[in-house]
Amino acid sequence: MTLYRQHLEMLQAIACSLLLLFLVFGAVSALTMGTPAVAVAQDEGSGDEEGGTKENSSVLGWMFDALGIGYSLIFLALSFTLVSLFIMNVIKVRRDNVVPDELVDNFESCLEEKQYQEAYDLAKGDESFLGQVLTAGLGKLSAGYAQSIEAMQEVGEEESMKMEHRLSYLALIGTVAPMLGLFGTVDGMIRSFRVIATSDQAPKPQELAAGISTALFTTLVGLAIAIPAISAYNIMRNRVSRLVLEVGIISEGLMGRFQSVGKKKA
Repeated sequence: MTLYRQHLEMLQAIACSLLLLFLVFGAVSALTMGTPAVAVAQDEGSGDEEGGTKENSSVLGWMFDALGIGYSLIFLALSFTLVSLFIMNVIKVRRDNVVPDELVDNFESCLEEKQYQEAYDLAKGDESFLGQVLTAGLGKLSAGYAQSIEAMQEVGEEESMKMEHRLSYLALIGTVAPMLGLFGTVDGMIRSFRVIATSDQAPKPQELAAGISTALFTTLVGLAIAIPAISAYNIMRNRVSRLVLEVGIISEGLMGRFQSVGKKKA
């Protein structure tokens, strides 16, 4: 059941990310379509007679031309992965999936009525962070209160590490994206200087513009991916830390009534 829910959440995240990417690119295309990005005038001698011609293209098309198929695919893959990871982590760090109020209320009611087996079954049947911590605590309670708390801490650390591990991919994208942009910057400048080095005469500005466009657009897109990735990582990491702390406080509060049992055995 857990594996089924994980696959379902992953498919939901992928579907939402695809929809979001299509909406973003559709909006950008609609806004930039028909916007004159490049105007190439004819020579001065024939410009007045023929009225001149202009080559109109969208900013989005200019960007894809500058990036080329290689950089475009790389940045699209990073964008798609970023959105998928973001949606998946948003689903995972929801409070209902970490500290469900219903589980807290029902578990506390079972303990007050001394229905310990029902409390254990309730916690074991819940797949949340808190449910797994309480299951580990009740499972080790027969060995003593100290061992129960230790088991809860071990499970809590393991689940916390899993959540932080998923978040770390956002930080990885936030680090890799500007490095790829810097790589594209150097690549584009090398192309422009190569035109100058291999030209017998002064190159035309249009010949240098291709490499400079690649340099600037790769930097722009790399930063556009890195900024939200790093921002999302830091915001979600703070939320995860707060939820993990809340799980520890609630779980120890619920299990605190068994502390007298450990003292009697001691």
